This record gives sequence, C-alpha cells and structure tokens, in this order.
Amino acid sequence: MKQFENRVSRTLLCQWFSVPRSVSYYQPQSGRPGARPSQVTMKLDGSRVDNQLVVNSIRQLLDIEFNALGYEYITHELKKEYLINKKKVYRLMQEHNLLLGKVIRPTGKREFVKFRRIVATKPLEYLCWDIKYVWVQGERRNYYLLSVIDVYSRKILDWLFQSSIRQIDLINLFRRINQSHELKGVILRNDNGSQFIAHSVRNFLKSSEIKQEFTHVATPEENSYIEAFHSILEHDVIEPNVFGSYYEAKEMLGRYFSHYNNYRLHRSIGFITPQQKWEEAQVTYDTTFSENLFS
Repeated sequence: MKQFENRVSRTLLCQWFSVPRSVSYYQPQSGRPGARPSQVTMKLDGSRVDNQLVVNSIRQLLDIEFNALGYEYITHELKKEYLINKKKVYRLMQEHNLLLGKVIRPTGKREFVKFRRIVATKPLEYLCWDIKYVWVQGERRNYYLLSVIDVYSRKILDWLFQSSIRQIDLINLFRRINQSHELKGVILRNDNGSQFIAHSVRNFLKSSEIKQEFTHVATPEENSYIEAFHSILEHDVIEPNVFGSYYEAKEMLGRYFSHYNNYRLHRSIGFITPQQKWEEAQVTYDTTFSENLFS
C-alpha cells in the first residue's frame, strides 16, 4: 500500500483493498507482546508494595559471605512475606543483574544398580567420606580436605584440613565423632583410596562396629552425596577465592562448614538447612520413643 501513497489518497487506497482506514496507521511495536508486568507485589497481609522493595529484600538475602542462592531459593524465602512465584522472582533478579550463572541440569535420570544407591531413613544410618584437594596459591601447593557427611540430613559431622592425611588421622577423626554421636551400627561408604583401605583403619572401624562399604573402581556416582558436597564447596568457596596461606584457607573453610550446616538451604531435603533436617529427625525420634515407652 505504501508504494501508492504518493499518488493516491489513503482513503481511496483503503477502499480499493477493502480494509478499514485504521489498519493503514498500524505500526508494529518492537519487543514481546503481552500485558505489561505488574510494578507492585502483594504481601501476605494483603497490602501492596512497589517491586523495588522486593528487589531490596532479594539483595538482603544475597548479602552473605557464601552466596550461592539462585532464584528458586530466593522464591522460597520471599514467600514467607510476599505472594510471589518463581517466574516473577526470576524476572526481577534478571532485570537487576542478580542471577547466578546458569546451571544446566540433566533432564534424564541415570540408572544405577539398586544396591549401590543409598536410601537413608534417619540420621546416622549412612555416612560418606572422601578427600578433596584444595590449592593454596600463596604456598604453591595442595592441602587435603577430608569431610564426613550424614546422608539423611546432609550435615557435615566433622572434617580435617592438613598437609597430609595419615591412617591415624582418620582413626582419630572417627574417635572424635563417636564422642558426640553413637556410631555403632552406622554404615560408612568410601572409595578405594589408600587411607580408606588401610588395615589399621578397617580394623578400627570393625572393632567400633561401623560397617565400611567400598565403591566400585572409577564410579564416583556411588559416593554421590559427598561428591555433591565437594562440588558445592568448589563452587561456593574454592573457585571464588585465592588463598594466601594454609591458615587463611582453614579459617574460611571453618566459616563455610558452619554456614553450610546452619544457613544454606538444601533443595533435596525440602529447602531447609542440614541442621534443621537433623533436628526434625531427632524430635520425631524422641516423640516416637516416648509414645512406645508409655503405650
């Protein structure tokens, strides 16, 4: 139609093409179609607040030393105060450059042999442990981190960070854990590292009535709980920091273990902390024990 505008009136052109004249004035708009996003958010008490206040709340949640909170975790926390869904939280965080780097999650589930997979129903039923290297740039060398995780709660029960880890260090670590928790009957899973297969370690665990399980060679997925924790540790602490000394690294690791157990929300246990999961199970056990005692 535009090619004839200089020679024929707009009204006549519309008559020729049998279209309303208003159509000729249409100009396509750039951007996505749809309603304009709401600029306010409703709180649980029914009041409405500007979205900027929600963004401020998001910034406060992210203002922690070990920030690894994605939009789903933020949504979980905001729902304690606002009527909000994760789609809106994602949009607000995207607009204000508050999103973490995108993590691509695999869509298919891998099939494992059933007996290789741990299913824990209570704390101190299954434990996993493993050793991870931590690079200390200031000393140009690796140190060794040994972590022990409770599978049911995902709580880190204890850890070691040293220049080397000997067999006696593993034994003393479990002696220390046993002072706080009764480990008799616990199943302990590990890989085939030299420290774990040592006769002194195996004999100590056997005498303590701790059942030790070994994963198959080259199958880290069989020790997935501690492997997953070490991946989280790598993302939250090791990658973002350059350690000047052993003592600097150890101090930060200590702060992180406390943060992880007591403050970091865990998706796989229902968006609560490992300590909360641990305490919930203890309350359930105490209640059940009392009911059985007086029934």
